[in-house]
Amino acid sequence: MTYRAPLGEYQFILNHVVPLAPVAGTERFAEAQPDMVDAVLTEAARLCDEVLAPLNRAGDLTPARLENGVVRSSPGFKDGFRAIADGGWVALAASPEFGGMGLPQAVNSVVGEMMAGACLSLQLNPLLTQGQIEALDHHASDEIKALYLPKLISGEWSGTMNLTEPQAGSDVGALRTKAERNDDGTYAITGQKIFITWGDCDFVQNVCHLVLARLPDGGEGTKGISLFMVPKFLPDGEGKPGPANSLKVVSLEHKLGIHGSPTCVMSYEGATGWLVGEEHKGMAAMFTMMNAARLAVGMQGVGVAEAAFQKALAYANERQQMGAIINHPDVRRMLSTMKAEVFAARAIGLVCAVALDMARATGSAEWQARAALLTPIAKGYGTDAGCRVAETGVQVHGGMGFIEETGAAQLYRDVRITPIYEGTNGIQAMDLVGRKMSDGGEAAQRLLDEVEADAEAARSRLPDLAGAVWAAAEAQREATEALVAQGMLDRFAGAAPYLHAFALVLGGHFHLRAALAEGGAGPRTTLAKIFITRLLPRHAALLAEAREGSEDLYALSPEDLAS
Repeated sequence: MTYRAPLGEYQFILNHVVPLAPVAGTERFAEAQPDMVDAVLTEAARLCDEVLAPLNRAGDLTPARLENGVVRSSPGFKDGFRAIADGGWVALAASPEFGGMGLPQAVNSVVGEMMAGACLSLQLNPLLTQGQIEALDHHASDEIKALYLPKLISGEWSGTMNLTEPQAGSDVGALRTKAERNDDGTYAITGQKIFITWGDCDFVQNVCHLVLARLPDGGEGTKGISLFMVPKFLPDGEGKPGPANSLKVVSLEHKLGIHGSPTCVMSYEGATGWLVGEEHKGMAAMFTMMNAARLAVGMQGVGVAEAAFQKALAYANERQQMGAIINHPDVRRMLSTMKAEVFAARAIGLVCAVALDMARATGSAEWQARAALLTPIAKGYGTDAGCRVAETGVQVHGGMGFIEETGAAQLYRDVRITPIYEGTNGIQAMDLVGRKMSDGGEAAQRLLDEVEADAEAARSRLPDLAGAVWAAAEAQREATEALVAQGMLDRFAGAAPYLHAFALVLGGHFHLRAALAEGGAGPRTTLAKIFITRLLPRHAALLAEAREGSEDLYALSPEDLAS
């Protein structure tokens, strides 16, 4: 069995659970009416099923390789990317001013999830380009926009982001890459970057690198960093790639998974770059790209989880051990919880995307706060759920899951990077309880108000499920109040369990909505019961951990840990 894009699931969610109608009701996204969205998603599903999914195994078995300084892509990836670019899929959410379609981020997120489920290694390429498009649209000069955006949107060129250095991972402010001003208004960029996804490829005309570097008068830390556009080939005035820039791929990393996606060590040797945004304010521009990528990576986790569930379900139906193993209780438990988690993570990702769309369409500070609050939850829970579901998929396969030929192990290996990408999930959790709670928890409380209101309205039809969701939301509310009252070190110590608990509450909320939309009886209601009675109760233990603070963690010294 190969991957099949879950088109029906998305149509149900966008109609009944996380409605797209409010987004389509805005002037900005008025074209995103149901018929048009269904047509877009149907065509995207066909692309994923027929073109991208067959490439996934080839990317794992025949990784990208570095040959005479040029990255050679996995078999079929060139044709797969051309199908993505020529079909306009890179352009989906980009500005029509430069050739984009201007569709909602919610629609783009659905397509991204489908592509990630079909072939994560290849999907990473357009994902990064889309993030670069957004960063340039917000921060670049008119000249850079006019030159680069049409090429990126069309898929003629691709984009990357260069943050990490050997000594500067999450601590970006420790970077050493330097920028020097040239007399012609350009900058000379010198330094080394590591972990650069799709830092080169052989199916686009130019690779455009967004590079963080420090000018001689840039201060210490992140406040002194600037952002530069550094293309592989220097374009002429008409946008045609010209001479090679002074940069190269030094090596490719040998990785646990996503073998078809080249992870490059990049060397910049006085390479010519152009400033994006203002000097010394590069992190603000780069964060635009990173925030777009965070939701997208969360949806990558969901996509691989969906693929892992489909593969496990097919195997459980076929494998005979005293009858088909799908009839064994523990296999039923695993498959049911896999499906329930995928639904919850998918809905959380989409409600985040809808908030981003509403914020963009209305300019509302409340929608902006909601989108900001939901982004770390969507990224953290989506990727953690992806790992849990893919791991469970290996377990459903039993010993065959450990054998590479089944493909179950590949999905587990591939998705394992996603909790690390774009700020580790620990950083996402600290962002949630730190920056996103700087309002005293108001945005979180407003979201919990809605969860409780929906649960109250559902009590007459599904009293047990509604009561459990209401109680969980109230516990999350109390934990939020306690968290806001803590010092930051104590908040950070409990951040990861707090985020997971919040996600479980939201997951229960969306499962309850699905059950109500079904009429309170049927498979979606049964799945809601499985999530709410089997998974949601875990939030109590998570909140107990979140409230513990940091004292015991620091009471155990490094020497104690080593003893």
